[in-house]
Amino acid sequence: MHNSVKNLLNIQDKIKNKSNATPIIIAVSKTFEAKEIIPLLDFGHQHFGENKVQECMKKWPELKNRYKDTNLHMIGKLQTNKVKDCLKYFNYIHSVDSKKLAKKIYDEQIKQNKKIKIFIQINIGNEDQKSGIKVSELDELLFYCETLKLNVIGLMCIPPISSDTKKYFRIMRELKEKYNQKNLSMGMSSDYMDAVEYSSNFLRIGTSIFGERS
Repeated sequence: MHNSVKNLLNIQDKIKNKSNATPIIIAVSKTFEAKEIIPLLDFGHQHFGENKVQECMKKWPELKNRYKDTNLHMIGKLQTNKVKDCLKYFNYIHSVDSKKLAKKIYDEQIKQNKKIKIFIQINIGNEDQKSGIKVSELDELLFYCETLKLNVIGLMCIPPISSDTKKYFRIMRELKEKYNQKNLSMGMSSDYMDAVEYSSNFLRIGTSIFGERS
């Protein structure tokens, strides 16, 4: 059994031993080549995350053609000029953080006759270097997406490094309940067990599955 498959099974067991939850595990395959992804695809894993549209376009068209049940998640910052290509390959966008981007997705969905699943990204730690809206802006952006009839399925965050992530995950769960959202996308290799504790059902895990990036 390939190491990445063993690692995935270990993560699933850890979650199962602590919780009744069965979150979707997004194997974050950014920077990894197709040959490193194929063992997980052969095992039957269906959810993978990429940060850049350009990287996706180089390695995923052939893989998605071979493994037709694959779901690709755009988890990095999405520029409006990349939306057209993004919609061709991705099934989920986790990083919607402006009306401008929402409108571009709406326009492109009409052109491509495709509906994509969307998370609103919240800059939960109000960090200058990170994407996402402020909590105070969530109401307005959700309403705007609703007027466009976008398929918003939840909220996403990347909490500050070296902080009490549970505090931020707790706030996210409260926002999920307040705005009647179905899903939370939060939790990475270092904190996914805490995220599960606070109802995250989409985990974005790279290093703990694939190993350290070179």
